[in-house]
Amino acid sequence: MVKHKILEFETTGKKVHFFNIRPELLDFVKESGVKDGIINIQSPHTTCSILFEEMVHDYDLKGDEFLQVDLLHGLNKIFPKQETNDGGYKYPGPEHLKFALEVDANVAADHGTLLNGDAHLRSSLIGASESFSIIDGVAQLGPYGYVYFIDFDTCRARKRKCIMTIVGE
Repeated sequence: MVKHKILEFETTGKKVHFFNIRPELLDFVKESGVKDGIINIQSPHTTCSILFEEMVHDYDLKGDEFLQVDLLHGLNKIFPKQETNDGGYKYPGPEHLKFALEVDANVAADHGTLLNGDAHLRSSLIGASESFSIIDGVAQLGPYGYVYFIDFDTCRARKRKCIMTIVGE
């Protein structure tokens, strides 16, 4: 048996967004009736990732979890925010700009929406999917394991999707 579910999110574009999807994942496994199998969670977006991490129950004054703040602090050292296209990033090049202008009206209105090379690289490093075993009808996340959908792109507000697929019996 194969089942799919799509989650949808909206971002503001003003910060990196972390969405805790553990409850939706657990509900989907329960609703599916699958006793033994695998659940895969995937982002179809090249500036988004899926992260398996502990939920630490502590938040900074902006409402961000401490481990997420620490992760972003480390990623900022590796891939600083792209402010211009004449700095440390070669992306986007002239051919990509030409392509983007043909397929995305937002780029025509504001070329700055392509200054997200840092988001692409962060997403590449973290990864676009995670898979978990389902044993006796339970996704094997452990008591501390949480799953987050992350949108690293801070250039504009977006509607994002996350795809969950269960394969099993």
